[in-house]
Amino acid sequence: MEIRVLENSKDNGTLSFILKDSDHVFANTLRRLMIDEVPTMAIEEVEFQKNNSIAYDEMIAHRLGLVPLKTDLKSYNLPDKCKCEGKGCNRCQLKLVLRATKGSGVVYASELKSKDPAVKPVFGEMPIVKLLKGQTLELEATAVLGTGKQHIKWSPGHVWYKYKPIVEITGDVKNPEAIIEVDHNNIFEIKDRKLTVNKDRVLECDLSLDFSEIDKNVKVTASETDFVFYIESFGQLSCKEIVNKAVDILDEQLDEFVEELKKAK
Repeated sequence: MEIRVLENSKDNGTLSFILKDSDHVFANTLRRLMIDEVPTMAIEEVEFQKNNSIAYDEMIAHRLGLVPLKTDLKSYNLPDKCKCEGKGCNRCQLKLVLRATKGSGVVYASELKSKDPAVKPVFGEMPIVKLLKGQTLELEATAVLGTGKQHIKWSPGHVWYKYKPIVEITGDVKNPEAIIEVDHNNIFEIKDRKLTVNKDRVLECDLSLDFSEIDKNVKVTASETDFVFYIESFGQLSCKEIVNKAVDILDEQLDEFVEELKKAK
């Protein structure tokens, strides 16, 4: 098995890579682990001291829960794996406070004050509620680690993959212009009146297109062993952290499986 990075954009929080010499079972397992099992920090409970805004407590609490928070996996434990057994301590919980009194204006996520500087809203410009003259919002929120399989607010990003396209020209193409006309991803080029494959664009090929209907010498198939992965982080963790943590979780689950097999003997 081999991984080849195609693009790693830290500014946009995206990563793409090719997983080689594998199969669809492992590829989908890796995808599911990244979406459902990699933990992040999110607000779980909100205690309101004062709220006379137009939005109900429940609405504001729901919005706060969906605010992505920068996550430090080394400093916090999942509640069910913490020494306090989920009762709540500084190793599995974090308090955030919001005190907003405005004559008129929008309360933004950046106004959430965290007791841990490393854990704060990813997007400070996210609006929470608009306060009018004389209105006040005061609350204390509790953030905990969780996973996407519990609730999407804990999912670290969007992850998907596709089979690596294999594009072949097996003979003379009689009407290369017809292929170019339906090729919207610039997979093919015409050089010296002959159709050629643009190798830099092969991965952009849409596997649903059947160019062989136009000319039988143009074939697009899918690799059964190579997969192209795309990851878009929601900002709580970097793409690299998401992949590394997913692999660590897979190792842990396999170790647990082996131990259970030993017990069954």
